[in-house]
Amino acid sequence: MIHHWTLQQLRLFEAVARLRSFTRAAAELHLTQPAVSIQVKRLEESIGLALFEQVGKRIFLTRAGEEVFAAAGDVVARLRGLAGTVADMKGKVAGPLKVAAVSSTTYFIPDLLGRFLRAWPQVQPQLTVINRASVLDRLRANEDDFVIMGRVPENLAVDVHPCLDNPLVPIAHPAHPLAGAHAIPLARFAAERFLMREQGSGTRAAIERLFAAEGLAAQVYIELGSSEAIKHGVMAGLGVSVMSLANLTLERQTARIAVLDVAGFPLRRTWHAVHLSGKRLSLTATTFLDFLLRTGRDADATAVLQENADPAAPPPVLA
Repeated sequence: MIHHWTLQQLRLFEAVARLRSFTRAAAELHLTQPAVSIQVKRLEESIGLALFEQVGKRIFLTRAGEEVFAAAGDVVARLRGLAGTVADMKGKVAGPLKVAAVSSTTYFIPDLLGRFLRAWPQVQPQLTVINRASVLDRLRANEDDFVIMGRVPENLAVDVHPCLDNPLVPIAHPAHPLAGAHAIPLARFAAERFLMREQGSGTRAAIERLFAAEGLAAQVYIELGSSEAIKHGVMAGLGVSVMSLANLTLERQTARIAVLDVAGFPLRRTWHAVHLSGKRLSLTATTFLDFLLRTGRDADATAVLQENADPAAPPPVLA
């Protein structure tokens, strides 16, 4: 049986199983959906068992599919590692680069990665932008070269590289009574209706620590799961919030969100590149990390974004 399997079939199957989508797998691998479907079908025929089952519009792994997915994941990971090792042996910045980042980095990490790829076009990146809990899961499982996050986990043995400034600022609708006011007391700001990220968010934790130090608590009006949702809520006049300045360039340029002058702000936080202690980074990963550190020394994340920002361009959308 094994003589009829190909590495290409395992690679395509792994992508479909991981993404739970033939369409997204085809896009990731720069192939057509029919080409992916045909190869996965041939793998199923060779094994003699169905690997997927479809319920409505969603696909799920069968029991056989779960076993093949685990094995295919090992094979793909080993091949990626081999590609990185070979590139290292040749002294070339090339091959795979896997980075995961918390969702608040959406507005500058793609820009930084794009710059890096223009300098090192042979690098094959995989950027995953997800919530903090999922980033922590990937960090524990050592799935990436490193992760980008604000608040560093305390219960993991990790190496931490501070790389970019991340100032947090209070925001409101431009017509809000506090917009344009000076030296707003923190207690006055805390009394407003707050739009807040979910529990576990690094931004939320920073706000709660600041308020608690002054004996205050935010009046959480609506809890939202993304910075984009919070921005829309603020622009709709639903309440105030606190957000990374790097995420507000377009809204400030178009006067759709006002940054408030509140005592205790901005909160000075830092983005960190984090990986498990003892992990050996490839030459490609080390080069990208050095690039982030150099960028951080030259300018904070906000300046990085503003330098190349196109006011007419929509915000980036990541799968």
